[in-house]
Amino acid sequence: MSNQITTAFVKQFTDGITLLAQQRGSRLRDAVNVDSGITGDRAFYDQISATAAVQKTTRHGDTPLVETPHSRRMLTLADWEWADLIDDSDKLKTLNDPTNAYTKNAAYAMGRTIDAVIRDAFFATASTSVDGTGTAAFPAGNIVGVSGAGLTIAKLREAREILESADNMEDDGEYQWYIAITARQKRDLLATTEVTSSDFASVKALVGGTVDTFLGFKFIDYQGLVEDATPDRLIPAWCKSSMKLGIGMEPKGDIGIRRDKSNSTQVFYSMSIGATRMDETGVVQIICDEP
Repeated sequence: MSNQITTAFVKQFTDGITLLAQQRGSRLRDAVNVDSGITGDRAFYDQISATAAVQKTTRHGDTPLVETPHSRRMLTLADWEWADLIDDSDKLKTLNDPTNAYTKNAAYAMGRTIDAVIRDAFFATASTSVDGTGTAAFPAGNIVGVSGAGLTIAKLREAREILESADNMEDDGEYQWYIAITARQKRDLLATTEVTSSDFASVKALVGGTVDTFLGFKFIDYQGLVEDATPDRLIPAWCKSSMKLGIGMEPKGDIGIRRDKSNSTQVFYSMSIGATRMDETGVVQIICDEP
């Protein structure tokens, strides 16, 4: 059992086990393309690029052959586990059996891990070629610079231009545009959008939860976004079809007796997942200053 369970030992005023503030499950999973049921430790995805038609300039001429460019992306799965023990003797010292709370805590942890795996894939070097030994680095042209500022309307417009100029379709399905931000970026927008009343009203509605979309981006509140060495916050904006989450095994829970641990009850969760960027043109990095 967790060595910290002693904090829940019965005192007359203790009548429950409360989960402290935390992100409850995944925020990003529904915003990427998901491939479930992968077998093996990796998956390959074949892709083709755009081609151009050839103008016919003569009668009875040779048929032009247009070679379709092929490429491939590789996604590698990693296994994740979570477990904690509940001792029968500790149950007697608490007013509440913590099994249910532990199970919820484990499920929440798995969801946050899914988000972290997706987050790390946004700007990582992707594996390419027939056997996955090739690489595709994140392009410098898809980075919206910090410019000594946090998240601004101008940066959102530049990110939109990058996606739009690469012919990324915008809809509410497979090609939905998303952006993940922390509480600080919401604060930045509120501080910088008073340039036009329409922008300011829209951002106020966004922060207030009345709407979740602005300038074509559906906003996701996610406090787990990382900083660079500066440190500046790295904000991802992406087209759903450009990110892939691969699942070999969905998060799976098990509660059972551990004979080797004095018949303690074990809460156990496991999963097998991986993520990759499928298309460089569909992901933008916005660098935001956080003084």
